[in-house]
Amino acid sequence: MTSHGKKYLEAKKQVNPTQQYMPEEAIKLVKETTFTKFDSTVEVHLRMGVDPRHADQQVRGVVLLPSGTGKTVRILVFAEGDGAKLAEDAGADFVGSDELVNKIQGGWTDFDMAIATPSMMKKVGRLGRVLGPRGLMPSPKAGTIVEDDDLPRVIQEARQGRVEFKVDKTANLHVPLGKVSFSEDALLANLSAVMEAITRAKPSGAKGTYIKRVTLTSTMGPGVKLDANQAAQLRTA
Repeated sequence: MTSHGKKYLEAKKQVNPTQQYMPEEAIKLVKETTFTKFDSTVEVHLRMGVDPRHADQQVRGVVLLPSGTGKTVRILVFAEGDGAKLAEDAGADFVGSDELVNKIQGGWTDFDMAIATPSMMKKVGRLGRVLGPRGLMPSPKAGTIVEDDDLPRVIQEARQGRVEFKVDKTANLHVPLGKVSFSEDALLANLSAVMEAITRAKPSGAKGTYIKRVTLTSTMGPGVKLDANQAAQLRTA
């Protein structure tokens, strides 16, 4: 059984475990029950009504958080020639070809997002065992394999708050919404964008209730249950 400290237990007392809160109430409560000295990350966790073992029940997509993530994203781009120049001009942190492939094969993964041009995928494909388990492998579905001319847009979106989501093996989704230092309105805007994107990403094979449970939490803080129906209806303005 997990042992929690006094601060967590005190924070948990403020949350009614049987209540399903309205989104605005839940955000306010998550901010109030944060006790870390650092600027905690706020996350939304969803229990999905899908069976991830089936290809037609995968939930995956990309969302641009209107309020950003509050996090500095280190971007790596696999590109050569004109693509490499465009990526460098757009502000990518690491740009290259064979030298980056070799470095990653050696165990280096000090970046948060990898983007590749199609011509680079023959080389990048060798990195699947390293990048795949870390969620860093470029893929068409994640929108991280793009033509040279599209690199500046994808890099800019990543800086502004581009977040990928993918259902895990236990049918759960975990998506960051920003920091507890964000205003309640900023977090609500991000939550609305995430819920809208997940609703749009409903797979053809999904049956019954699509979104079963929605919980908000901050780093090390107690979970706050949302009214799943209300959360599912959130939309960006």
